Amino acid sequence: MISIKDLTKSYDKKLAVNNISLEVERGAVFGFLGPNGAGKTTTLRIMMGLLRPDSGRVVIDGVDVASDPIGIRARVGYLPDEIFLYDYLTGYQFLDFVADVHQLPVAAKKQRIEELLSLFGLSDAADEYTANYSFGMKKKIALASIIIHSPKLLILDEPFNGLDPQATRDFRQLLDKMVENDTTIIFSSHVLEVVEKLVTHVGIISGGQLRLAESFDSLVKTWGSLENAFFELTASKQQPGTQA
Repeated sequence: MISIKDLTKSYDKKLAVNNISLEVERGAVFGFLGPNGAGKTTTLRIMMGLLRPDSGRVVIDGVDVASDPIGIRARVGYLPDEIFLYDYLTGYQFLDFVADVHQLPVAAKKQRIEELLSLFGLSDAADEYTANYSFGMKKKIALASIIIHSPKLLILDEPFNGLDPQATRDFRQLLDKMVENDTTIIFSSHVLEVVEKLVTHVGIISGGQLRLAESFDSLVKTWGSLENAFFELTASKQQPGTQA
């Protein structure tokens, strides 16, 4: 589903991503972990065609990201680390706009919007302007917008930040259902407890270098726990000046 070959990206001559190669299987839930500034966000932005690498290649579902970045964005659900909403739209209007961008049939659109508003506990706030939403509510409406077209690949940068425990559990259950329907998910997170409940595979990055990429079961057999692997592989390896 995702193939990354020899990916390198620098900022002001400082390496943010250092020759990363990675394969993510279709239907996998891949947790992409690392300290702040490790290179996670840079890698995810390159995967979405939002940044150009200095060298290397990303292929998603057989499509080279560099050759068709707009096509990639249309078929992937992407949640960036910084949420952008249209403040002058209500929650319902925002989802309606996104549904139109993805050309959802009119007959199915209303039901899908109402389903997502209910799922994220936003039905009562559907007619409020998103400018008045709390951070957690903004995160929920953003999450709803990226899955409105039922994409087969989700790329999520810290998706659980700002969600309350109930919303975290509900969204985790939703991701489980999407995986059952052959959706592939790659997400970054600092919350190891959430990662352990979701992932089939794990990648750990530090100082721009990929330190580990394997199945969760294999990791546990080798390291005993995700926590052990994370702290051992990231200890004293973060390079000053690298970007997230």
